[in-house]
Amino acid sequence: MDITTEMVKELRQRTGAGILDSKKALQETQGDMERAIELLREKGLARAAKKAEREAKDGVIEARLSADGMRAVLVEVNCETDFVARTEAFRALTADLAGQVFDANPPFAAPADMPIAGQLKEAIAKLGENIQVRRFVRYDISDSRSLIDLYVHAGGRVAVLVELAAQTGEKAHSGAVKALAHDVALQIAAIKPSYVGPQDVPAAVIESERAIYRAQLAEEKKPANVIERIVDGKLQKFYEEACLLNQPFIRDDKVKIAALVKQVSGQVGETVSVKRFARFELGD
Repeated sequence: MDITTEMVKELRQRTGAGILDSKKALQETQGDMERAIELLREKGLARAAKKAEREAKDGVIEARLSADGMRAVLVEVNCETDFVARTEAFRALTADLAGQVFDANPPFAAPADMPIAGQLKEAIAKLGENIQVRRFVRYDISDSRSLIDLYVHAGGRVAVLVELAAQTGEKAHSGAVKALAHDVALQIAAIKPSYVGPQDVPAAVIESERAIYRAQLAEEKKPANVIERIVDGKLQKFYEEACLLNQPFIRDDKVKIAALVKQVSGQVGETVSVKRFARFELGD
């Protein structure tokens, strides 16, 4: 039978396939639209298996925060190009996946726990690129004395969750603490700390840093106690780079984040603390 332009157009609209693939599928199925859709899906899923081996470093970080501020998620979904990352189909997929992580009860522990294999295969077939859920994090808080701030930068290429706490729910949700939480989230996005404070740095990481510094000083003819003082000084510099509380504040580099937190604690009349944070940067 004759395959009309209208038939090809309808098949393309329903499947997202190209003109030639749509026309060929209709010819093979003698114009049977439903069978043509099945044929395109079969071929697409077969190709998807090969595409799934390709490297995916672009994409988007989808973020979600509940209305009551008690739950938040970040989900990084990767594709191969910025072109696909900006399509409505990809953004709808990432929003749906973030919703699944947000709603899961009990929470998923890792992307491998998500029942989305078929969903990803169909997306790969439709969009023509490898698509992967690389990672996610979910914060759940049940205590009103904690506060979550969510910050998304550069159209979803960098996203931050940070949890602060006070001694009472009233002060935790005060304007001063909310403003602090947002400033801290901006700090994390910009400066990329790895830990909240020095107490959170694993002992193995500290000893590794010390070993590097000692190796750098190995050629210097200095007494051992002097070497160790220099190593201690270098370690303090490491803390300034790696630990949020030790970093100079991006809005005023004469003030450390620890001092900023202490300042807000004085304003609200309670101890305020940074409990944890997560920072995702696309492809990082």
